[in-house]
Amino acid sequence: MSSGIEDQEQGDQEELYEHHRILVDRGQSLMRIDKFLMARMENVSRNRIQNAMDAGSILVHGKPVKPSYRVKPADVITIVLAHPPRDIKIIAEDIPVEIVYEDEELIIVNKHAGMVVHPAYGNYSGTLVNALAFHFHPELLGQSIESENERPGLVHRIDKNTSGLIVIAKTEKALTHLAKQFYDRTINRHYVALVWGNPENDSGTVTGHVGRNLADRKAMDVFPAGDHGKHAVTHYRVLERFGYVTLIECKLETGRTHQIRVHMKHIGHPLFNDELYGGKKILKGTTFSKYKQFVENCFELMPGQALHARSLGFRHPNGGREMYFERDIPDGFKKILERWRTYTGSVE
Repeated sequence: MSSGIEDQEQGDQEELYEHHRILVDRGQSLMRIDKFLMARMENVSRNRIQNAMDAGSILVHGKPVKPSYRVKPADVITIVLAHPPRDIKIIAEDIPVEIVYEDEELIIVNKHAGMVVHPAYGNYSGTLVNALAFHFHPELLGQSIESENERPGLVHRIDKNTSGLIVIAKTEKALTHLAKQFYDRTINRHYVALVWGNPENDSGTVTGHVGRNLADRKAMDVFPAGDHGKHAVTHYRVLERFGYVTLIECKLETGRTHQIRVHMKHIGHPLFNDELYGGKKILKGTTFSKYKQFVENCFELMPGQALHARSLGFRHPNGGREMYFERDIPDGFKKILERWRTYTGSVE
């Protein structure tokens, strides 16, 4: 008799992992858990199962188990796995990227705004994954990466026009370990954003399910719990106030698609220059032509929303040592802040 599998694929644009929950049938005979999972889960290799075991990503009744554990009737098994490689071909392309750190297990990149992270239908080239495919295998320039083991391993993403730090796994072991940390919410991520308006409090928390906008599939929206979308929490604190706009730091507790962008819009403070969520127009300030021209000049300094993934912290897959990386906001973002400081100083 088969076991029930539910809650598959809890990953989204930022967090790319699968969460499986298996309730073992009451008629199940005793069997090693690695063999049990190989028989029950499609397209999952023994190596993926072993890596998940090593990462503590396979639990029975909430506790990690070893491959020799024997599955018993009514056991509840939960598994977190990184998404397998997609069907889209990855072509190695010689595209410059800013590498912050690299070792045998992983690589940290400071992604520039305007670069897509992963190829998708209609957008096959020029992405970070194409660039890393060449970085890992320069001899394959212009060729497709055929082996799953040679593909850069994504466990999270950041939007095309968001700059900042992203970690990519180089081995399946690292991919599994990092996916578990994202699932457990032990990854430490801080973003810097410029938002419209002047938040009433110096800090706050936005909680609201994030899901696809029911009228516009390109955008996300915030919904009451239980209606639509997935649980999402964003913490923020004010760094600098300019009256019309405010610089904030955001700490992600979850990682939903467009989470910061849609959460800040939800509380009335869309990101500066965020066209999708209404931030690429004057939302606060005067109607004088001089002010309008000033804001439009600021818009031209960045390709999109004023959002930067400034810091990233996690445990290294090999040995568990704490890793922490930080990169300052890009030049265009800096120039916008300098202009606001000058402008608000001149009008006071």
